[in-house]
Amino acid sequence: MARNMFFIDGFNVYHSLKCNPAYHKYLWLDFRTLAERFTKKRDTIVGVYYFTAYATWKPFSMERHKALISALKSRGVKFVLGKFKLTEKYCKNCETGFLAREEKQTDVNIAVNLFKKAHDDNYDQAILITSDSDLVPAIKAVRQSFPKKRVQILFPIDRWSQELQSVCNTWRKIERKDLSQSQFPEEVMLSSGIVLTRPQTWK
Repeated sequence: MARNMFFIDGFNVYHSLKCNPAYHKYLWLDFRTLAERFTKKRDTIVGVYYFTAYATWKPFSMERHKALISALKSRGVKFVLGKFKLTEKYCKNCETGFLAREEKQTDVNIAVNLFKKAHDDNYDQAILITSDSDLVPAIKAVRQSFPKKRVQILFPIDRWSQELQSVCNTWRKIERKDLSQSQFPEEVMLSSGIVLTRPQTWK
């Protein structure tokens, strides 16, 4: 029996669904149920961690995001928050500099938690839901420092990374049926009595 711990790259999954209009209806995603679909009967889930950041300058987007996070918390999913930062960019075509927002800290937060929880012997197998190759060094460090620990990658739908595939023990791709069978109901009632509703744009 293996202790599985899931590390979810929230924005990586979000963009894999947002970039294809056919997948928008899967954004109301219950990651705990998704984790259960990729856990063998003899294994146990010892943690599901969701790493993301709020787009504070987009109030309607942040409202939807907060609703999802509240629903996930009701399922026992842990929430690790990063942030966006204004970064200077340069456009070669127009030869002009400009400021753009970039999501920061998510890959670092995943890397730190992945290593620390291996060090503390909190899991036997780490399952990362991401296609971000920036996590390659962290995966290498875990496998070199704790050779008995296993690392599996679950690639978000329509995404893949050869670099990640090359450093993990095993990998799989999330498919449409996994998403469709891992949705929250239209309404989610919290223990406080508050009812969360699937956002209209996610139908």
